[in-house]
Amino acid sequence: MTAERLAVTGARRIVVKVGSSSLTSAAGGIDPATVSRLADVLAAARARGAEVVLVSSGAIAAGLSPLGLARRPRGLAAQQAAASVGQGLLMHRYTEELARHGVVVGQVLLTLDDVTRRSHYRNAFSTFAKLLELGVLPVVNENDTVATNEIRFGDNDRLASLVAHLVHADLLVLLSDVDGLYDADPRLPGSSLVPEVTSFDELDHVQIGKAGAAGVGTGGMQTKVEAARIATGAGIPVLLASAEHAAEALAGEPVGTFFHATGRRRPIRLLWLAHATNPKGTLLLDAGAVRAVVERRASLLAAGVTGVLGGFTAGDPVNLAGPDGEVVARGLVNFDADEVPQLLGRTSHDLKRELGAAYEREVVHRDDLVLL
Repeated sequence: MTAERLAVTGARRIVVKVGSSSLTSAAGGIDPATVSRLADVLAAARARGAEVVLVSSGAIAAGLSPLGLARRPRGLAAQQAAASVGQGLLMHRYTEELARHGVVVGQVLLTLDDVTRRSHYRNAFSTFAKLLELGVLPVVNENDTVATNEIRFGDNDRLASLVAHLVHADLLVLLSDVDGLYDADPRLPGSSLVPEVTSFDELDHVQIGKAGAAGVGTGGMQTKVEAARIATGAGIPVLLASAEHAAEALAGEPVGTFFHATGRRRPIRLLWLAHATNPKGTLLLDAGAVRAVVERRASLLAAGVTGVLGGFTAGDPVNLAGPDGEVVARGLVNFDADEVPQLLGRTSHDLKRELGAAYEREVVHRDDLVLL
């Protein structure tokens, strides 16, 4: 067995993500046989000693049939209504199927804030840790019923990578409706499976599709590759395989695409800043500030800020751009947008003297800043 497959079978804590398109039948709605097979696979992984967290899409898809909807609705309110109906049905199915193996299931509904905001993620980690300690298999889904901009393209792929980091997973398994990453559209003759990825530079020639399965899913291969980039950059290897071959994948057989870990673990809020935020504005920096932030990894001080774009409040994510307009970093800003103009180019000493001690602080602290 190869080293990468040993990393699969030797993983002690695994996050498995399955998408809507992998759970639904041709007639629409959740396919009971598919959920049953997945439950068997997850139970087998637990039986060999691994702890398992399942990130499952499918709440909206499960709610379509009871509501008489032929396909996933476009409107947010209709999506939330379908999620409200479907989430209970989905959890009931998982609870029943895993109970056959004596496994207790726990529901965890998250938004991105729950796994990234400093005030939330410590509590989220404690909840997962206690569930796993008690032998529970957590089933995670995005809280679609109350989410706003969280219901969007590929969120559960990204959420799975952040959950893998949050729970200190040894492996992330992304189950899809295709059997791995191909170097071109797998429906075209001559395309071939990419068995492993050691560096994302290797994918420059690969045509990565954006579209998901018609009618039920929202993600495509692009979101799965991005999720793999997030997880591997934080030191977590990723296996991308088809849900149909989930048993073989978790048994270490040569199926799917294995992404090698490329980085080391880092604070989850930095992963969130880099990969899971939409900047609310931009701070323009002079050349000296760019060097300080990029080369010395220093905090951004008011003296190096030359301009401000957009509207934001303290604590929002903002981009940091150099004199040429190129974005070099993203961070959590300590001031409202309308406060920044009076700070431009001024030293901390001057700001403290003229405006008070509250204005002496960094515009963006280095602990809340990630280079892009």
